[in-house]
Amino acid sequence: MTDVQAALAELKRGAEEILVEDELLEKLKLGRPLKIKAGFDPTAPDLHLGHTVLINKMRAFQQLGHEVIFLIGDFTGSIGDPTGKNVTRKPLTKEQVLANAETYKNQVFKILDPEKTRVVFNSEWMDKLGAAGMIKLAANQTVARMLERDDFKKRYNSSQPIAIHEFLYPLVQGWDSVALESDIELGGTDQRFNLLMGRELQKIEGQKPQTVLMMPLLEGLDGVQKMSKSLNNYIGITDSPNDMFGKVMSISDELMWRYFDLLSFRPLEEIAELKQAVENGQNPRDVKIELAKELIARFNDDEAAEKAHQDFIQRFQKNAIPTDLETVTITTGEATGIASFLKEAKLVSSTSEAMRMIKQGAVKIDGEKVSDSKQLIELGSTAVYQVGKRKFAKINLA
Repeated sequence: MTDVQAALAELKRGAEEILVEDELLEKLKLGRPLKIKAGFDPTAPDLHLGHTVLINKMRAFQQLGHEVIFLIGDFTGSIGDPTGKNVTRKPLTKEQVLANAETYKNQVFKILDPEKTRVVFNSEWMDKLGAAGMIKLAANQTVARMLERDDFKKRYNSSQPIAIHEFLYPLVQGWDSVALESDIELGGTDQRFNLLMGRELQKIEGQKPQTVLMMPLLEGLDGVQKMSKSLNNYIGITDSPNDMFGKVMSISDELMWRYFDLLSFRPLEEIAELKQAVENGQNPRDVKIELAKELIARFNDDEAAEKAHQDFIQRFQKNAIPTDLETVTITTGEATGIASFLKEAKLVSSTSEAMRMIKQGAVKIDGEKVSDSKQLIELGSTAVYQVGKRKFAKINLA
């Protein structure tokens, strides 16, 4: 893609805000590879599709010929990012940060081209800065300025403690932009304060300020709250193909288009054609299948995507019980109530959820609906248990 306006349209795809868009356009017209910075604190090694929204945008810049810098915040990770937290986050050890970083790289290179990705660690320049340099850096901002940040303001107003070192986090992130002389920094909307700090520090250091491109926080399977493991509304990029397929198929038809915009690599014109086809009467389910297969192929391969599709047809459209389940043994030593049994089998998160699912007719044993919430599972029995549309387990009670 050589046309600047077309490139801008692709980069704006799904973006929440660009500060400043005119600057981005002027930088694209320079005709040279731009330095695209995105920082990641490897505080948790497992990624879900919500994390990949930003990485997908990095890929878009990469495909346009720009220099993508994957910044691993091993120094900032030792501080602990306070973004969105109402308590001070515990810092990680150097060993934890590096172990998580390695896992992180393995996952993101399913999206980014490793040969065209520059991986850097911010300890490279922060360790050299030293105590005097850090104090000089801190002198660039006031406490009042720091308290403009939403999460700091809320904690201060509610008398929640804020450690002094937490004020250093946005300063260090901003200094990363100075050290890298970044042209553009990518981040989520929750990173706005930190991203703009980079612009401020670059101006102070006599550099041309970076353009900030913010991506939205992807809604989870419920279509309401942001995708999160703690909310159990996520699709993990290491989920099995069958689980990923089932989860994608469970999202609403409206949310499907949001996922297409933020997660699909299909051209904008092709997505527009899919929308038109649905408006003309095509079943949205068929389009959703294409999205599911695209995502599974990205993190696995085409064969896994097709197999997951066929398994889905067999399991849900034909109401078939999977035939490839391994038998799992649960030992209680006595007959057990169905609600407690399902919780022990990790098919539900609690006995109250089990009771609710039984009441909804969503629990089956060997294909037969369970209607009695007090039903006992006999010692020595082996059966296939199903909860909802996607959860199956073949269990022996010992």
